[in-house]
Amino acid sequence: QVQLVLSGGGLVQAGGSLRLSCAASGSILSIFTMGWHRQYPGKQRELVATVTSGGSTNYADSVKGRFTISRDNAKNTVYLQMNSLKPEDTAVYYCNAVVRVYGGRSLENYWGQGTQVTVSS
Repeated sequence: QVQLVLSGGGLVQAGGSLRLSCAASGSILSIFTMGWHRQYPGKQRELVATVTSGGSTNYADSVKGRFTISRDNAKNTVYLQMNSLKPEDTAVYYCNAVVRVYGGRSLENYWGQGTQVTVSS
């Protein structure tokens, strides 16, 4: 019913920047929180940043001051601008969206497919 298509990611040197985008489409009535998470090999997925429909943001301490989350509600798209990247930011990044679909009675959480971000030292 809802698809999240992620773009961006790739290989960058330490200190560089990358921008991730995640566009939601489908039977969407409204989107509440959108967010970015990352997963290291063998580890659980962890929160990177979230943004509400009203624009309130929340960041993991490890990315505060370096990463910026934003969203375009008209395009159902969330972005993650990553600056001053460090080798420890290397991970698979996922986006998510908490959505109310047409005809749905509750909020549902959807995930994008994930993209590799590699930061070389």
